[in-house]
Amino acid sequence: MPISSPYKYIILLLPWVILLLLMPLYPQQSLASAIHGISIWWDVLFPALFPFFIISELLLGLGLVHFIGGLFDPMMRPVFRVPGYGGFVMAMGFAAGYPVSARLTSQLWDRQLINRDEAERLVAFTSTSDPIFLIGAVAVGFFHNPSLAVIFALAHYGGGLILGVLMRFHGNPSPDPVSQTIKPQGSILKNAFLAMHKARLEDGRSLGVMLQQAIQTSLKLVFMIGGLVIFVSVILEQLSLIGIMSLTYTTLSYLLQIVNLPTPLAPSIVNGFFEVTLGAKAVGEVAPSVPLIHKAAIASFILSWAGLCVHAQITSLLTQTNLRYTPFLIARFIHGLIAMLLVYILWIPTESIRVAIDEAIPVSSGTTLIPSFQFNFLILLGMACMSLILIPICYIVFTTINKILFPFRKTD
Repeated sequence: MPISSPYKYIILLLPWVILLLLMPLYPQQSLASAIHGISIWWDVLFPALFPFFIISELLLGLGLVHFIGGLFDPMMRPVFRVPGYGGFVMAMGFAAGYPVSARLTSQLWDRQLINRDEAERLVAFTSTSDPIFLIGAVAVGFFHNPSLAVIFALAHYGGGLILGVLMRFHGNPSPDPVSQTIKPQGSILKNAFLAMHKARLEDGRSLGVMLQQAIQTSLKLVFMIGGLVIFVSVILEQLSLIGIMSLTYTTLSYLLQIVNLPTPLAPSIVNGFFEVTLGAKAVGEVAPSVPLIHKAAIASFILSWAGLCVHAQITSLLTQTNLRYTPFLIARFIHGLIAMLLVYILWIPTESIRVAIDEAIPVSSGTTLIPSFQFNFLILLGMACMSLILIPICYIVFTTINKILFPFRKTD
């Protein structure tokens, strides 16, 4: 063992010892931050994630994922270089938000339906915010401006699709023989039904057993996510108490001056680096003197970066796989930059739409939208329709460009 090895472990251990000693020094603040983390988990994450975890387990056992995979395979492979099962993960990920797509991806990997490169591509661009949080919490609740929902949605989900196309170049350039496309004999719809029937027979569990196991697995996952949220909340509070957060704010302010961005946005960026909700809320509370376009761009970056708290949740869901964290980390940063750039590009073209929304849905300061069941259903339906429309468009555009630039190369 090298001589420097003990020093490496001491350096890794020292920050955690310091944080442990800070807890008895600041007991009230540590307790308050833990309670805050519990409230976020119980009020937001538990009711949002638990039903989706159960439903995803049931749909996988019933074979619906294989049905969707058979339908989407001719489109998902040329555009994103993932199997058709990725269409289900993308739809659920866009509708339910992080970290649902990570859970679904790990399930596909467990059943050997995708390989590591495909799984890393898939989880990288399908880990997005859910539209209810993006519209109800961020646009209306934090910014008090419903019209920003348009720019947020276009930048966030459009950036995710662009990232998916970029991620197709990640990994082994040659297709894995285990997971490459099998040319269907007959109609795609018929083969999709046959794949669903075969998967259901291979599963073999009764609906009661399937539901029981789905609840047990989902409870374990959602409690693990809750623990991570509480842990990160306490760590952030302790970093604030010892002045590290203030030092980070000051350093980032100088960097923002270099790129000609308003310095009051520095605290919100730092908060968003750790936790997406705190960061988005802080951006909405920045002084009105800061131009709205810059605030919207930073909020889009934070929503796409997702925060280290979400990163920890997704990493914990992928611990049973061989997926690497580094591609996901780089993809989150790239998604943030793309979403931020799209805000500046789309700001003027969408101005008339945003003005019309402002006139139709006036929201005063302090008003928070509480989504109804009909509102949630319409949003999820709209996201599903958007996916069904955009994927064929991406497929046509990509295959056309591919034939023009590489007329002699076959797409995998």
